[in-house]
Amino acid sequence: MQFRTWPAFAAILGVSSAWGAPPTAATTDLSDVVVTATRTPQSSADTLAATTVITRADIERSQARSLAELLGDTPSLSIANSGGPGKATSIHLRGTDANQVLVLVDGVRWGSATNGQAAIQDFPVSQIQRIEIVRGPRSSLYGADAVGGVIQIFTRDGKGAKGRGPTPYFSVTGGSYNTWKGEGGVSGATKRLHYNLSVSGETTGGFNACTGRPFSSPRGGAGCYANQPDHDGYHREDGSANLGYRFDNGWSVGAHYLRSNGDAQYDGATTNRSYTVQEVYGVRIDAPLTDFWDSRLSLSRSRDRSKNYFKGDYVSRFDTRRDSVNWQNDFVLAKQQTATLGVDHRQDEVTSSAVYKQNKRNNTGVFGEYQGRFGAHEIDVAARDDDNQAYGNHATGSVTYGYHVNKTYTLTASYGNAFNAPTFNDLYYPDTPGFPPASNPDLKPEKSHTGEIGFKATPGWGHWAIHAYQTDINDEITLNANYTPENVSSARIRGVEGEATAYLGRWRIGANADWLNAENRGSGANHGNDLPRRPNYSASLHVDRDLFARFSAGASAKLVGSRYNDLANTDKLGGYALFGLRGEMRVTEAWKVQAKLSNLFDRHYQTVDFYNQPGRAAYVTVSYSPGNT
Repeated sequence: MQFRTWPAFAAILGVSSAWGAPPTAATTDLSDVVVTATRTPQSSADTLAATTVITRADIERSQARSLAELLGDTPSLSIANSGGPGKATSIHLRGTDANQVLVLVDGVRWGSATNGQAAIQDFPVSQIQRIEIVRGPRSSLYGADAVGGVIQIFTRDGKGAKGRGPTPYFSVTGGSYNTWKGEGGVSGATKRLHYNLSVSGETTGGFNACTGRPFSSPRGGAGCYANQPDHDGYHREDGSANLGYRFDNGWSVGAHYLRSNGDAQYDGATTNRSYTVQEVYGVRIDAPLTDFWDSRLSLSRSRDRSKNYFKGDYVSRFDTRRDSVNWQNDFVLAKQQTATLGVDHRQDEVTSSAVYKQNKRNNTGVFGEYQGRFGAHEIDVAARDDDNQAYGNHATGSVTYGYHVNKTYTLTASYGNAFNAPTFNDLYYPDTPGFPPASNPDLKPEKSHTGEIGFKATPGWGHWAIHAYQTDINDEITLNANYTPENVSSARIRGVEGEATAYLGRWRIGANADWLNAENRGSGANHGNDLPRRPNYSASLHVDRDLFARFSAGASAKLVGSRYNDLANTDKLGGYALFGLRGEMRVTEAWKVQAKLSNLFDRHYQTVDFYNQPGRAAYVTVSYSPGNT
């Protein structure tokens, strides 16, 4: 394989692998249980998949203000944002497109049925308990969308408050761009019951989202087709509830609800303000039917709604709904051998002011998985068949092999395929007079094949991992220079990624790096070009230290390489480096004050051509949280 080289990648991994220190209490997070990689519980140290876990402690330590900021330090994950908080934000995981990444919230498929993307800009960080990011194809377990990987968000559930009655918590944040944020909630847990109820809100005055250069500029037309020099603010109110109860016989029931109301101002020629609603809710029953058979049934719904305006006048509305029924059965076949069988049924429906030629479709998927370990050898085999009302049957599968060299080191190899169907917008969105076509009814579903090798370790000082992969995508759907979707006959994505975390006394050091070659392999004029908005390398470093009994401080650095904004590779976005500082003072066991300084050197950069990103910004947070809630 030929890669763009970057010496700092090797330097970071070299430093990481050289770290050595006695284990500390902080390393206990290595035993965190993850469920996304295999749809069954296993420790993060044991999973064969390339997996990153972000805990509630990580969220509070980073003082991240958005979900995109949290995810942005994941290896091989890049963010494209159109002008700041609350503006359209896309995820590229291992070089795949935004609608090729499956996002789950408490096990529920979340995202718009029209554009195929999850509105991560509207998800409240304050409602998150933990995040699991699995890199690599997972269509053999989850069906369409899981080409680049799966991101699962778990909302706060109160389990950390076990042994305590109702416990309140709250925080207030203020800072740059006239930003204010508040949250409050109550949680509790007993031997059988756990619960959490919380609300939050945020408002920011923002900044000018789009540069609005005129059409006569040397780089072409304005990215937002408008010149509206103003501050584009964002407001959001959120709430969530989570409840679970376990009976004497081991059966358990649970329910969860999340809602986020957003009000985003932006720059545009046809719309420049949107009111949005994101909802995810569901119920579940977990039943240990026998000593070897566990069964789970869940019913859920996610909704993505928006009303769009231009200079105060109503323009359009969109309401997409996804209803799901999931039945999963896990069987213990023998010691260290399990099997899973299940079925997922989903109906997507679109109601909008735009008249789609089709507004409803169903999908039923049947899947199975076998996991087994035989001495030092471990294998995971999965297969799935999806019957889509619009596109017929699609079969996917994967096989992963692991060789445990010893208790510390593990070698892995995997192969899997995936598919991704065109969205309602791709195929049937009505055209706007005077603009290029917005949809393409001749699009084909995307299909991919991925091979991967990996090497990971869990030494006493922490953990590290490195993976190399290649993904070949046929008929990939991307936007051309006129923003009309089209099939690239093929695309090849090659990459290498590494991450390491070390706990050295009072120090906690985390580093990751990746480089990427996402190439258009089609036979047209763009053959050999980079796929748009994928940086060719990135790296980040986070260093935190407990200074005294009640003080801690941290610093971060992020380096992102250049990328092209378009298929033709004519508009190049420069690379950039960002630095930040943060600190915390714990006044009492329950009260603490935090401060954060982002973009320390006030670097100007863009992740989407023409759209601005925040400059230097400072924020202060005062919070009350008795115990781990």
